[in-house]
Amino acid sequence: MWSYTLRRVLLTLPTLLIVVTICYLLLHATPGGPFDGERKIPAEVLANLQAKYHLDEPLWKQYLLYLDGLLHGDLGASFRYADWSVNDLVLRALPVSLTIGGVSMLLAIVIGVGLGIAAALRRNSMADYVLMLASNAGNAFPSFVLGPVLILVFAILLKWLPAGGWNDFQLRYMALPIALLVMINVATVGRVTRASLIEVLNTNYIRTARAKGLPMRTIVLRHALKPTLIPVVSVIGPLAISSITAAVVTESVFSLPGIGKLIVNGAANRDYTLVLGLVVLVTVVAVLLNLLVDLAYAWLDPKIRY
Repeated sequence: MWSYTLRRVLLTLPTLLIVVTICYLLLHATPGGPFDGERKIPAEVLANLQAKYHLDEPLWKQYLLYLDGLLHGDLGASFRYADWSVNDLVLRALPVSLTIGGVSMLLAIVIGVGLGIAAALRRNSMADYVLMLASNAGNAFPSFVLGPVLILVFAILLKWLPAGGWNDFQLRYMALPIALLVMINVATVGRVTRASLIEVLNTNYIRTARAKGLPMRTIVLRHALKPTLIPVVSVIGPLAISSITAAVVTESVFSLPGIGKLIVNGAANRDYTLVLGLVVLVTVVAVLLNLLVDLAYAWLDPKIRY
C-alpha cells in the first residue's frame, strides 16, 4: 500500500507543473495587461509598475521567478488589490469555500448513498420512482436557475433565511448555498449507488448469503456495501472538482466572499498572479482529491494495488 501511495504522489508533481505552465502561457498570450483600463496610466508610472512586478523581464525569466516563488510558498502580490498578497486573499476566502463545499459534499454522499440503497432495495416500486425523481431534480436544472429559485422561496416568500451574504459562518447564511450544492450532487451519487447495488445484489455470493438465511440488512451492510461503493468513489472526485466550478455561480448568486468570487474578479481585472494562484490552488485540490479517490479504490479493492 505504501509503494502504491508513493507512486501516486510522485505522479502528481508533473501534473501540477504542466497545469501551471499552460495557464501561465495562456494568460500572457491574451491581449491586454493588468494595468490596462479606461484611465490611461502615464508612461513613467507604468514603467515603474512593470519593474516592480518584473513585467519588463523576458517571459521565460518571469516564469522562472514565479516558479521560484511557488517553491517557497509565495503566490505573489496581487496587481489589483493594493497591499494584499495572493496568499492573504486566498487565506481569507478559502475557509468560506471549504466550509460550503466540504459540508455539501459530505451531505450529498450520505443522502445520495442512502437514497440509492433505498431505491435499489425497492426496485421498480413507487418508492423507487419517487426517490429517483427527487434525486434527479438537481440535474434537471442548472445552478444559476436553482439558486434564484431557492432565494425566491425561502428568503423572499417564506422569509426563513437570508437571501445572501456571509456573517462569520452562521448557519442561516450557509443553509441555502449548501442546499444548492447538495441538490446538484446528490442526483449523481444516488443514481450510481442504485445501479451499483442492483448489480452487486445479483452476484453469486449475495445469492449464497440469501440462501443461508441472512437478513437483508446484514447482507447489504456486511457483504454488498463495500463493492457497491467502488463506482460511487469513482464519481466523488469529479463531483468534488465540479463543485469548485459550481462554487463560482453559487458564490456569485449568494454573494459569498469565497474562492469563486476571487476567480471572477481576478479574470475580469486581468490580475495575473491572483488567477495563477487560484489555478494552482484548485489544481492542488483536484490532484489531492483524485489521490484520495485512488487510495480509497485500493482500500476497497486490494487487486487495484497490484
